[in-house]
Amino acid sequence: MSAVAILHYAGPPYVGGVEITMAAHGRVLTALGWSVRMVVGKGGDAGPGVEVRVLPELGSRGDVVERTSRELAARIVSAEFLALCDRLATWLDDALAGCDALMVHNVLSLHKNLAFTAALRRLHDAGRLPPILAWCHDFAWHDPLYLPELHPGYPWDLLREAWPGVRYVVVSEDRRGILAGLLGLAPEQIAVVTPGVDVQGLLKLEPETAGLVERLGLLEAAPLLLLPARITRRKNIELAVAIAGAMRHQGAEPRLVVTGPPGPHNPTNAAYLEELLALRRDAGAEKSTVFLYEVFTDPRGQPLPVSDAMVADFFHLADGLLFPSRYEGFGIPVLEAGLSGIPIFCSDIPPLRASAGPAALYFGLEERPDRIAERILTALAADHRYLLRRRVRTTYTWEAIVRRHIVPLLAGA
Repeated sequence: MSAVAILHYAGPPYVGGVEITMAAHGRVLTALGWSVRMVVGKGGDAGPGVEVRVLPELGSRGDVVERTSRELAARIVSAEFLALCDRLATWLDDALAGCDALMVHNVLSLHKNLAFTAALRRLHDAGRLPPILAWCHDFAWHDPLYLPELHPGYPWDLLREAWPGVRYVVVSEDRRGILAGLLGLAPEQIAVVTPGVDVQGLLKLEPETAGLVERLGLLEAAPLLLLPARITRRKNIELAVAIAGAMRHQGAEPRLVVTGPPGPHNPTNAAYLEELLALRRDAGAEKSTVFLYEVFTDPRGQPLPVSDAMVADFFHLADGLLFPSRYEGFGIPVLEAGLSGIPIFCSDIPPLRASAGPAALYFGLEERPDRIAERILTALAADHRYLLRRRVRTTYTWEAIVRRHIVPLLAGA
């Protein structure tokens, strides 16, 4: 197991852009097997498995830090400042022992505690630190608000010179250009690692839903389609399975989620499920169609009940409702899709027309599956909201960012 320390003036549970980023990095890295240590000026519980070490003098506030900051703003490098640097260097040397890499947020580019910056530089120059990834969110030397507090020379120049051997990281291409100019680096020497989104937190997913999404790789789907129905013949699920298979043959990576179990009132529904499983195999849709009845089970392999909350989760996650019923009395899922704001792809039958009106893409019950698949994919390709959803799901989740960008940076460090 590798150990990484994440440093900043403050850490979780304090709320701010940097602190949220630190919490997400810590959560995902811990889940991937890393040993994570938060080293901060103030903080508390940073999540399961994350060690937290707090020294108030690493923060941006407090009597000594604020007094020395006022002196530095007046261009006074006092004995108290130098003594603070000594104390912080001694404490950090111990706090960071055993770490294989450091992720340092803003301390190398912002002046909120220059003694913290100077202490790190002293340890770095002495070879006492592991490799540093310097996350630079804000740049003191580029902000007109801060320039009156900065002066040529030590320690202010530590914020505008490239530290030897340090890999700099910014959150956007725009920030990369600014930092490259400030430090005199080529842009390609600076990594861009964006912030991300917490899908489970933002959409308030049930833990069971989040577990299924992770295990089945549903966030990678393109598109993710929902069929919220029991497995009964009138729901015409075979057409949905065939559509999903046709999408795959057309180059897409669909996942169709069928939420319900076999209907309890007709003994032939179990046989219908077996027919669907055979059709899924024959249609090449084994990777494209998920029956929750199969995969959401207890340790003995027995199906678990799918709650209304889990179905609601899939409405929030899905790129569209695929509802090919032969007949319906009304068609509640169409209304739920409308409330959830997702596209509706459904059979052209009167009850669904009455509910969805012009908001749905309708297909005939005798229309070929490949033709329906083509029409749905064409509609989604023209829907910029879908394209953004797909990009966010595959590129901008914290899990994707940590796996694709941060872990390689740490390994390279």
